[in-house]
Amino acid sequence: MTSVDEPVRPGGRPRDAARTRAEILDVATQEFARAGYDGARVDEIAARTRTTKRMIYYYFGGKEQLFAAVLERAHGVLRDAEQQLDVEHLDPVAAIRRVAELAFDHLERHPDLIRLVSLENVHGAEHLAASGRLGLIGSPALEVIRRILAAGRASGLFRAGVDAVDVHAVITSFCFFRVANRDTYGALFGRDLADPARREHYRRMLGDMVIAYLTAERAPG
Repeated sequence: MTSVDEPVRPGGRPRDAARTRAEILDVATQEFARAGYDGARVDEIAARTRTTKRMIYYYFGGKEQLFAAVLERAHGVLRDAEQQLDVEHLDPVAAIRRVAELAFDHLERHPDLIRLVSLENVHGAEHLAASGRLGLIGSPALEVIRRILAAGRASGLFRAGVDAVDVHAVITSFCFFRVANRDTYGALFGRDLADPARREHYRRMLGDMVIAYLTAERAPG
């Protein structure tokens, strides 16, 4: 039996909650990425889905909670991709290159994540701080990087004193910049960082930079 609080369709049939939530999140992701947090309108999101503004509030509680849910899902998709990393059979150099390639490929395929992260930074990460789940998502890739660094040090390939979070920052910074700054960089320097003809060049360049950092001799002092 349908509870009195469960959403129903006009004909009286219960809605598929999971499907409805997914549809709302799909459209909300596009709307927040397009218009920003302040510019996005719940009315517009409702108009582009098979539901209503009231139903969006039923499922998510409000615009702030909806944005947090969009962030959770976007980060969760990246986390799921990172969990598929299989580098245990690779030597440390090939393994760290594989981690860099995964980040490169994922952020290229999901430019909305970059836009959403930029928005969240504008808002001082308040939604990340307020969400109990977002803080638990973490990054499986970070633990993989730690294991790769340890193996690289043990084999004498990588230098000591390198922090996994720093390596993660180097990788994601390049991937983020390439997508987020594509238009401005092109206007300033006449080069499209997302030009398909140069994709493999940048993909390999990222791995080369990370490996060079890990194998460089640190200057004294």
